[in-house]
Amino acid sequence: MTGDQVRSTFLGYFERNGHKIVHSSPLLPANDPTLLFTNAGMNQFKDLFLGIEKRDYTRAASSQKCIRAGGKHNDLDEVGKTARHHTFFEMLGNFSFGDYFKEDAIKYAWDLLVNEFKLDPERLWFSVFEGDEEVGPDDEARELWIKVGARPERVLGFGRKDNFWQMGDTGPCGPCSEIHYYMGDDPSDPEKNSPHWVNGPGDTKMEIWNLVFMKYNRTQEPDGTFKLTPLPAPSVDTGMGLERMTAVMQHVKTNYDTDLIKPIVEFAASLGTQASPPATPVPPA
Repeated sequence: MTGDQVRSTFLGYFERNGHKIVHSSPLLPANDPTLLFTNAGMNQFKDLFLGIEKRDYTRAASSQKCIRAGGKHNDLDEVGKTARHHTFFEMLGNFSFGDYFKEDAIKYAWDLLVNEFKLDPERLWFSVFEGDEEVGPDDEARELWIKVGARPERVLGFGRKDNFWQMGDTGPCGPCSEIHYYMGDDPSDPEKNSPHWVNGPGDTKMEIWNLVFMKYNRTQEPDGTFKLTPLPAPSVDTGMGLERMTAVMQHVKTNYDTDLIKPIVEFAASLGTQASPPATPVPPA
């Protein structure tokens, strides 16, 4: 499956399930001083989550061009160190603005991955928010993953760093549930295909999709502290890395080996092998 086919399969699936396909927004956010670059698919829908704006749809899907080279979500230091990070990438996403919430978001994710993309459930791992002093554990998401077919031991709890998402210091946010894929050769290997590698070092497990359950708006108070207030309606914001999902579907070890990026790398390499033109002689002074 080509990268273009991965994108069209994702968008087509959600269009069949009542989602409006929305074009990618510009990389420079309009009327949002909290962001330098568009860093997620939900940026253009921020006012819908907050209840400030209304549109003629309550479900959407998009393939959003993103830059993460600064701010809260900065992948610049990871480029070249991992097989999966880029500063510029496309994020596939489906969104609900007060329509469906956790149960349908998880049902859609399982159905698309297992029944449409035909991924082996033995390669899939799931994470949920384990809770902290501000927000409790997301036991509901854990139970819903098990309900759709995930084995209980494959649903793991993590803290705020991995499983609570917000686009910046302020704005819509909420607990999230990530889907990780085992990239190794043999999923029956209990040492390599184990919970140790989920959110662990290396590229043995790769996060391919993040389901964010938007419940709160984070604001900064005059004294500099931050406050969480409930959104007008619980909503859904998901993000799947197109390049990562393409690497999974093409059975390659890195995003750079996919048909999305490899031709660019090969072209750049070919420029370095071309003979340099002879230097122009400098006439004597």
